[in-house]
Amino acid sequence: MPAWFAAVIGGYLLGSIPVAVLVARAHGFDPREVGDRNPGFWNMKEQLGWRAAAPVFAGDALKGTLAALVGLWAGALWAGGGWGPVYAAVAAAMAGHAWPVFARMGGGRSILTFAGGFAVICWPAFLLGVAVLAIVGLLTRSFARGARAGVFGLPLLQLIFTSVEQVAATGALMCLIGLRFGQAALAERRR
Repeated sequence: MPAWFAAVIGGYLLGSIPVAVLVARAHGFDPREVGDRNPGFWNMKEQLGWRAAAPVFAGDALKGTLAALVGLWAGALWAGGGWGPVYAAVAAAMAGHAWPVFARMGGGRSILTFAGGFAVICWPAFLLGVAVLAIVGLLTRSFARGARAGVFGLPLLQLIFTSVEQVAATGALMCLIGLRFGQAALAERRR
């Protein structure tokens, strides 16, 4: 039980760090009030350009990576290993990014936090996903299309390296992303 508690609390607190809000404040605005109102990398890239938004990209991904490492540590320390605490920590980081306690519960869609955590969960599939992103991005001349192909291809790529149960757990993590997109669509409809 301590492993799961440490993984969830540590993951949620890491995920709650509002990287986009902090970077945007340094540039004099709140990302929740401009563009698509999503405090994440894509909105920041649209507002500031790639270079100024790069810390958001790195920070949001790093939150997931650090959360997964907290889960690994907690699992090794108290639970004798296993992937359960790692998935719990990444899910908590994604929830923290989506509903951050440090930013009035107004967060992003958790894609980069998921990707950063997945890099620990299954690094060979992660690297293949990056290759898919690059190839599709170059062929279509669209980073967005490449990113979609890379992220949504991760469970299929993971199946090469891990058990079906782990792939199902990855699918459950991705459902959090779907939930956030659904919430964003409803909020947009209400405006």
